[in-house]
Amino acid sequence: MKYTPRYIRSTRTKNLAIFLFLTLFAFAKTQGQNKSGLYDTHISFAQRVAHLVSQMTLKEKISQMQYLSPAIPRLQVPAYTWWNEGLHGVAYNGTATCFPQAIGMAATWNPELIHREADMISTEGRAKYYNGQINKKYNHFGGLPGLSFWSPNINIFRDPRWGRGQETYGEDPYLTSRIAVAFITGIQGNDKKYLKAIATPKHYVVHSGPEVLRHSFNAVTSKRDLFETYLPAFEAAIKQGHAWSVMGAYNAYEGVPVCASNFLLKDILRDRWGFQGYVVSDCGAIGDIYNGHKYTDDKALACALAVKAGCDLTCGDEYSNLNDAVKKGYITEREIDVSVTRLFLARMKLGLFDDSASVPFSSIRPNDFDKESTRVFARKVAQQSIVLLKNNQLLPLSKLKYKKLAVIGPYINRTDILLGNYHGIPSKSVTFLQGIINAIGKEGVVSSQGVIAWDNRPDERTHPYDIAHHSDVSNGVKQRLHDEAIAVAKQADVIIAYLGISSSLEGEEMPTVLTRGFDEGDRTNMDLPADQTSLLKDLAATGKPIVLVLTSGSALAVNWAQNNIPAIVQAWYPGEEGGNAVADVLFGKYNPAGRLPITYYKSLSDLPSFDNYSMADRTYRYFKGAVLFPFGYGLSYTSFKYSNLKLSKHALRKTDAIRIEFTVKNTGSYDGDEVVQLYVKDLHSAEVQPNKSLKGFQRLFIKKGESKVVAIKLRAADLKYFDEQKNDFIVEPGAYQVQIGSSCADIRLTGNLKVIK
Repeated sequence: MKYTPRYIRSTRTKNLAIFLFLTLFAFAKTQGQNKSGLYDTHISFAQRVAHLVSQMTLKEKISQMQYLSPAIPRLQVPAYTWWNEGLHGVAYNGTATCFPQAIGMAATWNPELIHREADMISTEGRAKYYNGQINKKYNHFGGLPGLSFWSPNINIFRDPRWGRGQETYGEDPYLTSRIAVAFITGIQGNDKKYLKAIATPKHYVVHSGPEVLRHSFNAVTSKRDLFETYLPAFEAAIKQGHAWSVMGAYNAYEGVPVCASNFLLKDILRDRWGFQGYVVSDCGAIGDIYNGHKYTDDKALACALAVKAGCDLTCGDEYSNLNDAVKKGYITEREIDVSVTRLFLARMKLGLFDDSASVPFSSIRPNDFDKESTRVFARKVAQQSIVLLKNNQLLPLSKLKYKKLAVIGPYINRTDILLGNYHGIPSKSVTFLQGIINAIGKEGVVSSQGVIAWDNRPDERTHPYDIAHHSDVSNGVKQRLHDEAIAVAKQADVIIAYLGISSSLEGEEMPTVLTRGFDEGDRTNMDLPADQTSLLKDLAATGKPIVLVLTSGSALAVNWAQNNIPAIVQAWYPGEEGGNAVADVLFGKYNPAGRLPITYYKSLSDLPSFDNYSMADRTYRYFKGAVLFPFGYGLSYTSFKYSNLKLSKHALRKTDAIRIEFTVKNTGSYDGDEVVQLYVKDLHSAEVQPNKSLKGFQRLFIKKGESKVVAIKLRAADLKYFDEQKNDFIVEPGAYQVQIGSSCADIRLTGNLKVIK
């Protein structure tokens, strides 16, 4: 049984009772006069909504501001479930395609690929919606499936301890922005009138742990960090991705709960960026205003503050207090109308009140999910997500040279390791072991679990880490598994060791069964589990060549392995086709080209405290020390040469742009992809600036022996930084260095440019 977070348990039961009661009234459009105006397609969406809202009672309006919005039969308003998930596939709604976890999606460095994936996710979401309307099958959140998806998570993965970092697109604002816009536009579609589905970038904003403190934590940053690191992806999501929804975070920012922050929800989101959609709270976040943050002890006032700031919808039942808020004079009904109007406009844009013939997405069938075509594409995304971290000429494995393979690891036969969190249920999953068998045949494979799997599940307390390390019985099991793995390894020509951690250990606010290494989903160290490291060392002592395949949604400090193991591959949580995709890479069917969207530090001791939100000494942009693997890093089975850098101009004014052109040649023996990266460094600033910042990238396929000319546009505006004195962005005149490379640390070409007044 999947653990259900307490914020779901706390609201779902009573909301579900109300919701089910109200939906017993079978809703059907009447053939007579449409008094509500809801279905009058001769007038605009805005006019239809205004007419509807004008006829609603205060009680009815408030009911629509909660995630299980009940039916209003007298106005022909059907029930609607706002809470749906689609982080890397439709989640918590039965069978659906499971693509690689979001951190793996980012590792593809391929926005076009992710756009196509998101389009498939929204197709499956539409199918689930239509299926639910026919079969009346409720989703995990207590209602019929909706079309508003609370994804993507575009928080900055600023610290490797955060358990939910796996849900993000990594540590860099620019990369996160590009992947986010691609995902959002894929989810929402490109029709000018209707939305295919609604994307909800979250958690706005300055949110990335610690999980144990999230209901009361007050994040404090400089304005530069806020505007240069924490906000850019959300700005891109709104201004370029045109996201129609945003989720407010649990935490407070500078002393004010985010979901009640006029500064964040009004001044920035709506006034500065022009956001036209609706804001939903994270689940229970409105209650945190009075329970966690103690911002006020008056529930009615807390709800009024949130709505007036611009939080239109609650994932919870807290807004039932709005009736009291009106009576006490904290908020007017007209102010409530603003939120209700935004919510119904969103439903209008989804086409939920129009004839199916008018909605372009109505051609999607109720069974258009879990198709073979999406399974094939899930394998492609997984292939592109895999990062080759080290290779001393061991990979790709030769089937002629290595006749017998030992596949060893605690998760080799488990499907849950493929999925990460916020996932659907694949109808078929290919385990890591099965992937190797599919590639070379069963007769060439021997296998062993090797160690007890780390688990942190309340329903699997017979195998938690502490029991495994302290009970005599489990110690006996450990030794037996260890010895068995060594014996199996000795039979083989090469060892493939699948080691790492799972999403049952790192993740969202979860009960801590383990007392070492994890804290309510966050990590307290970056190392491999000690018993896995011990096993790896003993496997190496056999003298057999080893490929180490890592599973995780975050960085692992595999310092010993980097020095002693000939080949290391980062597989993330690679989705339903993960076993096949990893095997494709190991045997050379696919040439790896994934790149790290995060920095792999050598130790947590190199970093500031987890609850410190300053960007100083964090990420490739500000960290000064040596790292294990740098941001943007990833190897290939082939090699590439960069040459002939040309800048269309070397001096530009603040409104100018330049074309940066260079040549990349595949000089190796394999066809393959290269991810070219453009960084910019401010050479002589009056302020402290990042070490360098990513400003462009492209993933290119180049056949062996061939060359491609790459062109990337760079605007002077891309060089801006936030001036705290002027309270705005400025482009500083002066000298800058353009850096072209294969990672932030592997710079192949450089050029100079100057911004003039």
